[in-house]
Amino acid sequence: MSGKNSPLLNRRLFLGSTAAAAAAPAFAQQTANSTEYRDSVASVRRNASSFRALDWQPYFDSTRGGAILVDISSRALHFWNSDRSIYKLYPTSVPLSEDLTKRGRTRIVQKVVGPDWRPTPSMKERNPDWPDYVPPGPDNPLGTHAMYLSWTYYRIHGTHDTRKIGRRSSNGCIGLYNQHIAELFSLSNVGTQVLVI
Repeated sequence: MSGKNSPLLNRRLFLGSTAAAAAAPAFAQQTANSTEYRDSVASVRRNASSFRALDWQPYFDSTRGGAILVDISSRALHFWNSDRSIYKLYPTSVPLSEDLTKRGRTRIVQKVVGPDWRPTPSMKERNPDWPDYVPPGPDNPLGTHAMYLSWTYYRIHGTHDTRKIGRRSSNGCIGLYNQHIAELFSLSNVGTQVLVI
C-alpha cells in the first residue's frame, strides 16, 4: 500500500506523533513551599510520581538519629539515615482535609509490627458505624507496620488499600505501601525526628 491517503499510513502517522508527544518532556512548575511538580497544562488527581528528591539541610539541623520529612502537598515522605548514606523517597497518602492535618516537628516513639487499630474518638463521632477494634490482618487500616509519633493518635503506617497512596485519603496519618513501610520501619529507630510540612 503506497497511496497518500492509505488508512495504514494515516494510523502510523497518528500513532507516531502521539508517541512523540508523550515522550517529550512535560513543562512543569514547582508549587510554592512544596516538593511537588505539577504539569502546567492539566491538574493531576493522583500524583504519586510528581515529587522530587530533596536535600535535608533546609529542614533539619542534623540527621543524627535519622530524619523523616513528610510533604503533605506533594504526598511524599523523605528519609535520611544518620550519616546520609541512605536516602529514600516514598509516595504517601495524606489527610483528607486541612482540619485533619497536623504540621510541625515530632518523633517516632513506638514501632509495631502487625499493629491493631482502634478509631479515635473524633473518628468514631464522624463514623459511628465503624468498629471499635480491628485486629492485625488484611482488614486493618494500619497495614503491616506502624510507627507511632509523639503526637497522640498520629502514625506513619502501611495500608492494604493501595488506592489510597498518592491521594488525600486518611484521617490524619501518613500511609505508605506495605513494602515501603516495612523498609522504612527497618531503617528508622525510636527517636527518629519527623517534620511534617
